[in-house]
Amino acid sequence: MNEPLDPALERYARQIRYAPFGEDGQHRLLASRVLVCGVGALGSVLANTLARAGVGKLRLVDRDFVELNNLQRQVLFDEADVTANLPKAIAAAEKLRAINSAIEIEPIVADVGPDNIASLCDGVDLIVDGTDNFETRFLLNDAAAKFGIPWVYGGCIGAEGQTMTIVPGETPCLRCVMAEPPPPGSSPTCDTAGILSPIINVIASIEAMEAIKILAGKRDAIQRGLMLFDLWDNTVRTVKLDSLSDLADCPTCRHADYPWLEGRRGSRTAVLCGRNAVQISGTAGHTLSLEALAAKLAVVGKVSRNPFLLRAQVGEYLLTVFPDGRAIVGGTDDEAVARTVYAKYVGA
Repeated sequence: MNEPLDPALERYARQIRYAPFGEDGQHRLLASRVLVCGVGALGSVLANTLARAGVGKLRLVDRDFVELNNLQRQVLFDEADVTANLPKAIAAAEKLRAINSAIEIEPIVADVGPDNIASLCDGVDLIVDGTDNFETRFLLNDAAAKFGIPWVYGGCIGAEGQTMTIVPGETPCLRCVMAEPPPPGSSPTCDTAGILSPIINVIASIEAMEAIKILAGKRDAIQRGLMLFDLWDNTVRTVKLDSLSDLADCPTCRHADYPWLEGRRGSRTAVLCGRNAVQISGTAGHTLSLEALAAKLAVVGKVSRNPFLLRAQVGEYLLTVFPDGRAIVGGTDDEAVARTVYAKYVGA
């Protein structure tokens, strides 16, 4: 007969009764802290799953705001979030607090870069990948290796997805498997290839399961290969990586080379997947007055703002500006054009 549970653990009763996890695993989960990097498609499923499982603290970091075409696959958002122009981190935090008020949710509206990744990783036990670009993933890989933090990589396109669990010092890292990010324009995006929501749920669920294993102290149960799924063709493959650490002279694992973390690699602008938009990063440490900028832009276009962002339609471009000076320039996928629009309406 099962022993009665502590009332504080009652909501987790079903997962506690899974013998390999147990009450000890739950206590470990409640004491853990996770960085969810990106709260879009993968990240919203990850955050939802980990919050319901009882991860003690979730730090949600995302640079973007909620749009109508997100609702097809980004499970924490609804039409009210679109109408309110809410940043994804803020909207996700509101939903998660309603789901589990017993854990801590820390939303951060920011672009993840070399200037802030160390502070974002401060105090966390694990990183999960909800990003949509390889520059950020290579940055996460550098940070995880340098700070000794496990992380779980995941990516999806079309009906295909892949995921890999990385434990520094124990498993190959992302750079062991992929020496360089794909060159710009060489890989399909959700704009060119589309994406079906079931693959996101599959990949994010595996990422979350791997995270739970690590956080619960069950590292012997993690997947130590690269898993690949194609839900359209109904195929699943696992690429074994057991010998890769011994064979690969990885600059990150073997030589502590962290070019993305140190800012030697990576751009400060990014074409956003499927958006016909470019993100321009602000100056580190700079704070922008949205109120003052709204008054400035009111004479050239239609402006709306809330405490988190300002939006202005200026000619054919839609500017979304955040208090840290970061902006998303909609209406172009040309980085040079986006920088010109930014300089013209926001400032150099």
